[in-house]
Amino acid sequence: MTPTAAVVVEQYWHRVPGGTVRATDETLRALVGLDGFEFAGVAAWHRSDPPVAPPIPTSQYRLPRPLLYEAWHRIGQPKLSCEADVIWAPAMVVPPRSAPLVVTVHDLDFIAHPERLSRRGRSFFPRAWQVTMDRADRIVCPSDATASQVRSQGVEAERVSTVPWGVDPTIATEDEIRSVRQRNQLPEQFALWVGTAEPRKNLGGLVDAFGRIDLPLVVAGPQGWVVDSRDLSAPLGARVHRLGVVNDSDLRSLYAAATVFVFPSLAEGFGLPVLEAMAQGTAVVTSAGTACEEAAGGAALLVDPTDPAAIAQAVTSVVENEDVRQDLENRGRGRAAARSWTETAIGYANVFDEVRQ
Repeated sequence: MTPTAAVVVEQYWHRVPGGTVRATDETLRALVGLDGFEFAGVAAWHRSDPPVAPPIPTSQYRLPRPLLYEAWHRIGQPKLSCEADVIWAPAMVVPPRSAPLVVTVHDLDFIAHPERLSRRGRSFFPRAWQVTMDRADRIVCPSDATASQVRSQGVEAERVSTVPWGVDPTIATEDEIRSVRQRNQLPEQFALWVGTAEPRKNLGGLVDAFGRIDLPLVVAGPQGWVVDSRDLSAPLGARVHRLGVVNDSDLRSLYAAATVFVFPSLAEGFGLPVLEAMAQGTAVVTSAGTACEEAAGGAALLVDPTDPAAIAQAVTSVVENEDVRQDLENRGRGRAAARSWTETAIGYANVFDEVRQ
């Protein structure tokens, strides 16, 4: 009989989905294509459907999200709404443990820097982390950097696994690139930043760096919390192009059209935009000493994200030196080609099998 994995898919309804939803969705879609498990989704009660539906059958509790989270984490109720041989919580929303439990922890930045969170986040994440440590049979991290942080909090090494994220190999076509340039009136050369506007993404530091160089900056992604991308980027005046949320096809085209992708994040669990830019053959400048360095795998220029002058210098070297740019583009393509969501799914399937032994 095929075992069933119950998956918490509540993040599909999040107002600002971010990389965790993309990673969950891509991993689930790849898992469904593998033999070995059937999947059942569980979520809170919602008035409407999510922007993108989970790729698995999903049942909803009668409790809305805030009440379900509180009930699960404080009193361990209500019980899972379906029979399962293993439970996967992909975003630290942890149900009661009625079967072996796998929890994905993307990062622990909230421990060192609670000031970077929204008010709701400052309440939610510490409790969710404590519940994760108490209940999880296995904690899965997208990078060794995050896994090291988890172990540093006292979690036994045998309870921690690293399963890196993959990347979509779809390449933007010339027509798609031309279309996104025309519709957004983009200049011939520009730098691109992609992300949710929130403190650890370091958009303010990036804008400071671009105040030192004469290159247009394109900013794509949703508003998040604590900071506002419009306020942060205002010093650049007409040199900044704010696009807001873009669809997947346009995002691929933006990566491909950019002269350089710049991602000087202060902290990441993985750094998916680094691989996404590399997959489109774009040179990348990103943060040393973070999970972004690990994701880049030696195929990006690394900078101190707290040093705007260093960011500016790295961007200038890519834009002005064709040999540097082409070398980064070639190495980046190779790095992205080595990562796939199928490999991510296989990693999770292996963890599911291990915790069931």
